[in-house]
Amino acid sequence: MDDYIAKLPAWQQEICQRVRDLAHAADPEVVETIKRTVQPYFVLQGNVCALLAAKDHVTVFLYDGGIVPDPDGIVTGGHENKTGRMIAYHEGEPINAPALTRYFQHIIANNRAGGWRKIKAARER
Repeated sequence: MDDYIAKLPAWQQEICQRVRDLAHAADPEVVETIKRTVQPYFVLQGNVCALLAAKDHVTVFLYDGGIVPDPDGIVTGGHENKTGRMIAYHEGEPINAPALTRYFQHIIANNRAGGWRKIKAARER
């Protein structure tokens, strides 16, 4: 993951490092891995999030099955997606650290409870 981050412009490095720190702060058992050859993922009994730097933003993909509450309104896209949502951070935009940490903790709790698919199916019964 260090190689992925090191190749980015300074402002994207800062965002990626902040998200990285928050993922680990959400739970010390979170593990970093690379999937799809180059994409950084954070996992704990399933995917928690992934990073993808684009030209004018960094996307944090949230593997929540669309079931994690977002009372702080940090999710910026994928509201109708059945497997996950995303947050796009642009240069100079603040990261709501408490809200993102809570979001990660909720995803991790869902993963430990069997994953969002199992939880979603139970809710639909």
